[in-house]
Amino acid sequence: MREVLVIGGNRYFGKRLIARLLAAGDRVTVLNRGSAPPPPGALQLIADRDDEASLAAALGGRTFDVVVDQVCYTPRQAAIARRVFTGRTARYVMTSTVEVYEYEDSAGLVGEDVLDPATVIVTPQLPWQEPEFVAGHYGEGKRQAEAVFAAGPDFPYVAVRVAHVLGGADDFTGRLAHYADRIRSGEPVAVPATNHPATYIDVEEIAEFLFWVTRQDFTGPVNAASHGPLTTEDIVAAVAGALGADHRAVRYQPVEVGAVSPFSFARSYGMDTARAESLGFTFSHTESWLPRAVAETMGVN
Repeated sequence: MREVLVIGGNRYFGKRLIARLLAAGDRVTVLNRGSAPPPPGALQLIADRDDEASLAAALGGRTFDVVVDQVCYTPRQAAIARRVFTGRTARYVMTSTVEVYEYEDSAGLVGEDVLDPATVIVTPQLPWQEPEFVAGHYGEGKRQAEAVFAAGPDFPYVAVRVAHVLGGADDFTGRLAHYADRIRSGEPVAVPATNHPATYIDVEEIAEFLFWVTRQDFTGPVNAASHGPLTTEDIVAAVAGALGADHRAVRYQPVEVGAVSPFSFARSYGMDTARAESLGFTFSHTESWLPRAVAETMGVN
């Protein structure tokens, strides 16, 4: 029986990951602040992961075969985790994001090698303890968190760079509802003047991929995305289809400066998944799950 610790991530694809770990016979411990109980069958530790003394005290003398960190957003959090978990785990899996590529613009799909976390400059003096700052620097926070784990001496980490996730009736983001509202009201959809496609992944597939990663021995960054990048128009068409509406009637309003709709991007966010596939994981194609994922999120049978 493996000992697996999951930090945060007690909802959305995190709970799906935990269900897979438990079904495989792993003993799963969930560490959070106590605001939500773990799924049935999992143990719980309560601690503030931002407080190093609290985290170390909660762990006591426990060690783990694998740690899956679902809520590491800053270099400060990564530094605390690295100090506390060095010598406590054989494998540390951090859930990262496609948005770490925010400075590596490319018309094609980017591979992991275009962003070596060991070359990223870490700026711990920035106000990473302020939630508004962290929210406004999401991609940069993840970049720097990866950099902390990648710095010597060797730490057995994996950074799973996750594409935009779709699907699930428990999707709490409200992003698809934005499009449903526009379709129902006839309001235009605001998009960048040049709107780029992006890579996506189904909520069940990312849970399956993370589960698979916990059973491998490779380290370093790895991209996770379904094949088939999607445009804003693809998302709108799927939402319209779920509503029984005509997506061809939707109007798009290009915006030079200002807020745009979710899933519309002024730069490319496409990821190449050759590394994961060479290691043995086969991703699906978005066309195989997009209509179903959109319908279930919107509560349409």
